[in-house]
Amino acid sequence: MGKERLVTKNYCFILAANFLLYFGFYLLLPVLPFYLAEIFHAGKTAIGMILACYTLAALTIRPFSGFLLDTFARKPLYLFAFFIFTAVFAGYIWAGTLTFFILLRVLHGISFGAVSVAGNTIVIDIMPSSRRGEGLGYYGLANNIAMAVGPMTGLFLHEHYSFDTVFACALASCLLGFGMALVVRTPLKPPVKKLPLSLDRFILIKGLPLGVVLVLLSIPYGMTSAYIAVYGEAIGIMGSTGLFFTLLAVGTAFSRIFAGRQVDKGKVTQVITFGLYTVCACFFGLASCARLMAWNSIVGSLVFFGLALFFGLGFGSMFPAFNTMFVNLAPHNQRGTATSTYLTSWDVGIGLGLTAGGYIAETYSFQDAYFFGGCLVLLSILLFRKIID
Repeated sequence: MGKERLVTKNYCFILAANFLLYFGFYLLLPVLPFYLAEIFHAGKTAIGMILACYTLAALTIRPFSGFLLDTFARKPLYLFAFFIFTAVFAGYIWAGTLTFFILLRVLHGISFGAVSVAGNTIVIDIMPSSRRGEGLGYYGLANNIAMAVGPMTGLFLHEHYSFDTVFACALASCLLGFGMALVVRTPLKPPVKKLPLSLDRFILIKGLPLGVVLVLLSIPYGMTSAYIAVYGEAIGIMGSTGLFFTLLAVGTAFSRIFAGRQVDKGKVTQVITFGLYTVCACFFGLASCARLMAWNSIVGSLVFFGLALFFGLGFGSMFPAFNTMFVNLAPHNQRGTATSTYLTSWDVGIGLGLTAGGYIAETYSFQDAYFFGGCLVLLSILLFRKIID
C-alpha cells in the first residue's frame, strides 16, 4: 500500500497562508525599533518593553486559544484571528500616539498567539496522520523561509521608503495570506461533549514534563536569537554576523525536510535525541569561540559560522518531532490544547532566555551565558531520557 497523499490543494493553501502571515510579521520585526525611536523618540528601555508586550500578549492567549479550538469550529476562529492580525497593520499606519501604538501591539500579540495555534492545529487536521512529521516539517519550513527573507526585505524597504510603505507591504502580504486561508477546506469537526472546566482543558497535563524539556531548550535559543550579533561583534568575528542567521535558517530548512520523514517512521525520540546532543555541543562550542578568536581569528570565525549551520540542523530536526510528540500525547479532541502547550512552553523559554542572557552577559560575559545555555541543554537531555525510559 502506497503512502497517503500529503500534498493537496488545502495543504498548499494553508502553507501559503502561513508563509505570507509570517512574512508580514518578519518584514516588520527589525523595523519597529527604528520606528519607535524616530517617530515617538522612545529610549532603548522603552522600546524593549513595548516590543515585549507582543510576546507577553501572545503567551497569555495561547492556552485559551487551544481550549476554544477544541470546543468550537476551528476554521472560523482561525479566520477571525487572521483577520485581526492583518487589520492591525493598517492600524499602525494611523497610530498617532505612543499609547495607541502600544494598544495595537498588544492586540497584535493576542491575535498572533491565536492564529499561530489555530493554523498549527488545522494543518494537523487536514494532513494524513501517517505523514504528520513530514507535513509539520514543511509547514515549519514556510516559517523559516519567511524568517530568512522577511527581515532583509523589511530593512531594504526602510532604507529606501517610508515607514508607511513598510506597514502597507506587511498589510498586503497578510491580506493575500488571509485570502489563501479563506479557501482552505477543513474536515467536519465532530461535536464535543461539554465537560466541566478544568486545568487540562487549557494545558495538556500529560505534556508538562515534555514542556519542561522544551523550556530548558528554548532558554538558550532565546539567548542566541537576541544576543548572538552582539557577541560576534564583541569577540571580533570576521564578516557580517548577519550570516549567522542565514546559515541558521539554511540548516533549519534542510533538517526539517528530512527529520519529518524520520518522525513518520516512528523515530521521534531518536530525532529529538540527535537534535539535543547536536545543540548541546553547539552551545559549548559557541562559549569557546572567544578563546578561539584570541588564538586565531580565521579559525574562530569559521567555527562561529559553522556552528550556526549545526544549530539549524539540531533545532530544525527537533521542531516537528516535539510538535508530533505533543499531539500524539493528546486525544483527537485536544489537538488545540496540545499545540498551545507546545508553543507556550517554547515561548516561556524564549522570554526567560531574553532576560537571563542579558543579565548573565552584563554581570559576567557572553561566553558564560552560552556555557550556561549548554548546561541547560545538558539538563534537558537528562530529563528527556528519564521521560522516555
